[in-house]
Amino acid sequence: MTTTFEPQRTALADVVAIPVTPFAEDGTVDRDAHRALLRRLLDGGVITLTPNGNTGEFYALTPEERRLVTELTVEEAGDRAAVLVGVGHDVPTAVASARHARDLGAGMVMVHQPVHPYVSQRGWVDYHRAIAAAVPDLGVVPYLRNAQLGGERLAELADHCPNVIGVKYAVPDAARFAAFARDAGLERFVWIAGLAEPYAPSYFSAGATGFTSGLVNVAPAVSMNMIEALRSGDYPGAMKVWEQIRRFEELRAAGGSADNVTVVKEALASLGLCRRDVRPPSRELPEDKRAEVAAIAAGWSI
Repeated sequence: MTTTFEPQRTALADVVAIPVTPFAEDGTVDRDAHRALLRRLLDGGVITLTPNGNTGEFYALTPEERRLVTELTVEEAGDRAAVLVGVGHDVPTAVASARHARDLGAGMVMVHQPVHPYVSQRGWVDYHRAIAAAVPDLGVVPYLRNAQLGGERLAELADHCPNVIGVKYAVPDAARFAAFARDAGLERFVWIAGLAEPYAPSYFSAGATGFTSGLVNVAPAVSMNMIEALRSGDYPGAMKVWEQIRRFEELRAAGGSADNVTVVKEALASLGLCRRDVRPPSRELPEDKRAEVAAIAAGWSI
């Protein structure tokens, strides 16, 4: 019997939360804070969690920490949420991480954009094909940040690996996204606006049905308001949410997204939910920005 991955597809067409990885004073992963933050997301209505995403500082975690974060997330999610585990690096490492996720009971993996400086389009297919073929019972979601990649390459990948069911599209170009999705097969995949709430309205208008979010760590209700507006076709309502979050996301995006995670953790710290610590190459916010972030977070319905 062919697996259709319908539960996984449904989970992707929603707010795909990217939890932070909180650190304790000694620099280790703060397990208790991590569990508490995950429960807060679940209580806020989140049904899809992505451990080891970029907001979780994937590239700053050790292999042991990445496994720990996956384990904590699967345990807390239980039957309340789908888990989409971030995997990447070299192919053997990504495959081992995907198999670890599968063995824990996760239903999907997100394959991070290859960080190799030389990525050919055919090589992109080969990379993802090797990972997807190793876990045919898991749904696979490429995280696409390469503006040069053509939609036909994604279609080629899925021809070989039918468990490639969705795409986290994170190229900041709505017109390119619209063309890419149609070249790959608009109805064939679940399209996720991978640049979160700021791009969600424009990407939904072109065919996306879900969006990723780091902001949801801070204010789940705000992200839920946006997905509800977009689902109902209420674009003026969605843009009201967009206006509400605009400054917060501008702070995250400044300097080439230098403070993408930092701003989220600063907001959480201002609410007393975790420490503000981030790992290099990220860095904590300067004092003059901390008060602004705290004021934004305090103004939302938390």
